[in-house]
Amino acid sequence: MALALELTAVWLLLTLLLGLVRIWQGPKPGDRILASQLIGTTGVAILLVLASAQQMPPLRDVALVLALLAVLATVAFVTREVRLDKETGDD
Repeated sequence: MALALELTAVWLLLTLLLGLVRIWQGPKPGDRILASQLIGTTGVAILLVLASAQQMPPLRDVALVLALLAVLATVAFVTREVRLDKETGDD
């Protein structure tokens, strides 16, 4: 069972790397924030899988904190974009 969990963690790590590529190449800020959400979600999933594989329950707490930070980052991004739209008059 531990091998399956570790392989799952490796697979999630590969998707995380693909998200990094999107952040570097993303033509628009929206693409970049969605990729950062992918990275946050994948990071949480990796920590949860590793917590089960290595029997380390404190990693679940770290995963919850990362999930909260990902939400705050998205709210900050949307707030910034709304302010910029109001300043420039774009709809």
